[in-house]
Amino acid sequence: MDLSNLKPAVGSVQKKTRIGRGPGSGKGGTSTRGHKGAKSRSGYSRKIGFEGGQMPLQRRLPKFGFKPLNRTEYKAINLADLEALAVASGLEKIGVAELISSGLVNGKQPVKILANGSISKKLAVEANAFSAAAEKAIVEAGGSVTKL
Repeated sequence: MDLSNLKPAVGSVQKKTRIGRGPGSGKGGTSTRGHKGAKSRSGYSRKIGFEGGQMPLQRRLPKFGFKPLNRTEYKAINLADLEALAVASGLEKIGVAELISSGLVNGKQPVKILANGSISKKLAVEANAFSAAAEKAIVEAGGSVTKL
């Protein structure tokens, strides 16, 4: 056997049903579309969420809140992560470049330092934003804070 004599299994390939080709075909007349209504007409495409004229779910549910289009989404880094990085790498100054090289940040998002965990080492930290508690904890440990 080779590629020149391959054939599909018997009965697996069937002719396509030709709709709308006269009454003798058994699929003429309304061409399987039923009588009247939008679905019977050419050019019909069902809208997403359309419920047959019933008030759609997305219009029945209440809307609330506000989401600004230009919201800046920060990558959150905890004080515990900074402490672990400083101990592992022996750093006294931690900036965005150190966070990228350690794999904590991908480099595209701005960085915000949060106060989850504690810090005992004196660190100079550079980031885009700090929570008030994180800033206070770093300064109390003898370190400094620089906002980029």
